Amino acid sequence: MFQFILSFLTALLLCPFSFGQQPSPQGDQQAEAVLKKAVQTLGGEKYLSAKSQIGRGKFSTIKDGVNVSFQSFTDVIVFPDKERTEFKGAGVRSVQTNTGASGWVYDGDQDLIKVLNEKQVADFHRTIRTSLDYLLRGGWRGDAALTYAGKRQASLGKRNDVLKLTYKDGLVVEFEFDADGLPQKAIYKRTGGDNEEIKEEDHYAQFVETDGIKAPYIIDHVINGIPTSRINYESLEFNKQVSESVFAKPSNPKELKKDLKL
Repeated sequence: MFQFILSFLTALLLCPFSFGQQPSPQGDQQAEAVLKKAVQTLGGEKYLSAKSQIGRGKFSTIKDGVNVSFQSFTDVIVFPDKERTEFKGAGVRSVQTNTGASGWVYDGDQDLIKVLNEKQVADFHRTIRTSLDYLLRGGWRGDAALTYAGKRQASLGKRNDVLKLTYKDGLVVEFEFDADGLPQKAIYKRTGGDNEEIKEEDHYAQFVETDGIKAPYIIDHVINGIPTSRINYESLEFNKQVSESVFAKPSNPKELKKDLKL
């Protein structure tokens, strides 16, 4: 789509919408309508009732537009706040597990298991609050306000509906949906180490239906307009029974030498 960049940027300059624009008086009703359409597009009640998700695929790091490293991964989620992700690459395994307000990480290079610190736990919860699933499944209700923020130019001749989620602590996330209700991206900001503002985006693509549920098989992460990584799922399973032992902290690193049993 590089051939459309110039037209895209020109359209953005002409478009009155900007990040953080004030919603219209009927914004809440419009927001709920867009939200409902997106849920139906992704599977309706089947999507909403999913209790777990197991994904497998490849994670790549991008630098200067080139994939510089690849790792295979297995990601196990039990909604709303349990997740275990394993990465394998160059013969090394790393694991991070989050269970609510606690968790642990295994560093394969050092062969050490460590308890997550407060910042790591906070980062995980921030990831949840900026996620598409959290928006569509309503985990934010009672902690944030949802408003319709207008339309934004997406590509030549196409505009996305934009929903703005504003949390009580000030975190703002914008989600874009195309005319068919398919999610396109999430946009949010954070403060870096030097107090500089950093804009992050998650771009969703290649939606595949599994057991009546549609999910993006490609998720690109962009920081300040520069692609930095890609998640490329090869398979997804929903509602598979997941044992609590999957999230339990091992007593020693030897237990992590074995492949994860699911």
